[in-house]
Amino acid sequence: MKINDNTSVSMPIRNMLAIIAAVAVGAWAYFGVIERLNQLETADTLFKADLLKRAEQEPKNLEMFMLIEHLSGQIESIEKEIEASRYNKVNIDHLKEQMTAMQKVIDKLRNGGH
Repeated sequence: MKINDNTSVSMPIRNMLAIIAAVAVGAWAYFGVIERLNQLETADTLFKADLLKRAEQEPKNLEMFMLIEHLSGQIESIEKEIEASRYNKVNIDHLKEQMTAMQKVIDKLRNGGH
């Protein structure tokens, strides 16, 4: 078999049209899949960027940080008041004991005893 540029190939036109149609459908399907992948990749990238942007939200984070700082200051002052009230209870108990002792002495003096 010798093949050169003058060799003729006979093919029914129906087969040639089927091959051209198959190639066209294959190319259309390939580019459709590629386009869908590009769309999904773009949507994923935008979703990640939006998620990161929402996670940052600096003004809200700063506001929350300021509120936490304010509340921690209030908690510290409340702790100091509680600590002071503990010492006040000790002082009050001591003063009660002294008052009880003084009342006993006063009662003794009223009754004429020393």
